[in-house]
Amino acid sequence: MLSRSTLRGDGEPVVANLSLVVVVFAPLPSPDLFIVDRYLCAASSAGLRALVVLNKVDLIEGMPATELTASFRDAGYPVLHCSTTRGEDLGALREALHEETAVFVGQSGVGKSSLIGALVPQAQLVTGELDRDAEGRHTTTSSRLYDLPGGGQLIDSPGVRDFAPAIDMLEARSLGFPEVDRLGVACRFQDCQHLREPACAVREAAETGSFDARRYESYRRLRRLYAQLREARGPGRNTGGRNQRE
Repeated sequence: MLSRSTLRGDGEPVVANLSLVVVVFAPLPSPDLFIVDRYLCAASSAGLRALVVLNKVDLIEGMPATELTASFRDAGYPVLHCSTTRGEDLGALREALHEETAVFVGQSGVGKSSLIGALVPQAQLVTGELDRDAEGRHTTTSSRLYDLPGGGQLIDSPGVRDFAPAIDMLEARSLGFPEVDRLGVACRFQDCQHLREPACAVREAAETGSFDARRYESYRRLRRLYAQLREARGPGRNTGGRNQRE
């Protein structure tokens, strides 16, 4: 199950009975890669496989698409670069979704509905244009499930402008970042939170460039949010995240 946090720190389900989470972003609207990270962390902590899709690659100017997705690929996530206009990587996306129960998640306006329209032509989805300040509009207002030709099911979820994983579902030590899982075993302290502790292998890797600096900053932000949401719940309601070690 993929879950999110409310402002009070309570968890609520987004969608259940999944096998794959597909996190979609695009060059327009301006991508918030921290939202991408948080979806990936929620999926990882829930034991779900994840796929990152950079959509609308035909709109990218001045840089290769791989620059936008390098940090996710380096973290170990499979990545596709898609365009419904040019048909790029749509065949690979169909193959990745075959016999899966998958959900598309991401910011509003990144083209999730357009991708589903290309994958499931009979869906007849409504798609929308970006508004003047290049913010996405909510063309999907509720989750809907589609049967994929050839096998599998795909759920289209409403776009978001922010996302906070359910804190009780997050892996408490790494918050779902695979790089922190890998690097954290070399920290001096077993309960290292990888913020200011001495001899922190995670922070050292970020400083030397072997751990992407933006992803490390994303971890720091999620660690602060994790603490804030636990505090918002008040005393007596915090039991710790998944795999919390005393």
